[in-house]
Amino acid sequence: MISLRARGEHAPMRAAAASVGAGLIAISPWRLHLRDDEPTRQRLREALAASRVVVTSPVAVRAARRLQPLRARSGQRWFAVGEGTATALRRAGVVDVEAPRRMDSEGLLSLPGLNDLSGDTVGFITAPGGRGVLVPALSSRGARVIRADVYERIPVAPSPRSLARLAALDAPAKLALSSAEALDLVIQALPDPLRERLRQVQVIAASERLADLARAQGFADVVVARSARPADLIAAAAATTTKA
Repeated sequence: MISLRARGEHAPMRAAAASVGAGLIAISPWRLHLRDDEPTRQRLREALAASRVVVTSPVAVRAARRLQPLRARSGQRWFAVGEGTATALRRAGVVDVEAPRRMDSEGLLSLPGLNDLSGDTVGFITAPGGRGVLVPALSSRGARVIRADVYERIPVAPSPRSLARLAALDAPAKLALSSAEALDLVIQALPDPLRERLRQVQVIAASERLADLARAQGFADVVVARSARPADLIAAAAATTTKA
């Protein structure tokens, strides 16, 4: 498996790959920086006071809870993009969290609790970039969106070791894809021969939208997994290997 997760964040994917006897090549397009400045703290306080709160990733949960405890207020509704984020919120102390079965932006927007937002405030806890459709969609439904960017992704060059492992790859490989931005950065960073080598592998995409983006980037063999969770990505990868 080839993982494009942030530097230092590959362990869950590595463990999931090992569970089916696969190895992992980690190609990190960025590192994570959890913000800890007063403007971010103030913005988070405002977002957490909204009538509805949307959280976009487990990392956003981790970053937010470093700044202040996460607790649901009376009458407040909490939403997570996927089950991994919902689980992180429950562990942080928010017991009642709504998450879609389809674990992506479109699935989140299909939840009944986010349909009519006229007069509502929505706290949006996230990072700059990514999930670009959510804020405009929530605003178009009548919400005043209070965005708190509690962490950021800082681009980094792929490590020489990762590039060497990709160049030497002589076994069937699959690319776990859960971020369009990550794929864009990696494609731009790779030298031409490795870029073309990467395009030869099968992509296991976390959503139909990501599958379409992978095809637009020149990948021919693309499969859609149930979600971005490592277990679901590896299950989809294993299923295609078994069929082959």
